Order: sequence, then structure tokens, then C-alpha cells
Amino acid sequence: MPLTIVQAGRRVRLVSVEAGYGLQGRLTAMGLIPGAEIKVLRNSIQGPFLIEVKGGRIMLGRGMAQKIMVE
Repeated sequence: MPLTIVQAGRRVRLVSVEAGYGLQGRLTAMGLIPGAEIKVLRNSIQGPFLIEVKGGRIMLGRGMAQKIMVE
């Protein structure tokens, strides 16, 4: 399922990133690799998407978050 449908406060595990090499490389550099645990801190209809990965906070655009598949 895409990360965008996960409610705030939930923890999920990254399965894959369905994007080109450029975006995959940027997300990998931020620690978003397969198997990484992600906590969704903010997911509202409007505005950016806020997550926590390895103790750090990352703000993503909604389009970017839509390409991150989690379980």
C-alpha cells in the first residue's frame, strides 16, 4: 500500500519505492531503504507529509510519499 494512506501515529515498514533512479537515490540518502521502519507523524489532506526514520524527521511531498510502498 502507498505511504499516503497510512494514518498519523502508525508504524510501517518500507517495501519498495516505485520511482525513477533519481528519486530512489534521494530517498536512499535519507535512509528510506527497503526494510526501514517508518513512523507517520503527520498525514493531512493538504500540506506536506511528515515521517520519522531512524530518529530523524523527514518532510515529503504528497506525490513523493505516494511512490513509497509500505506494509
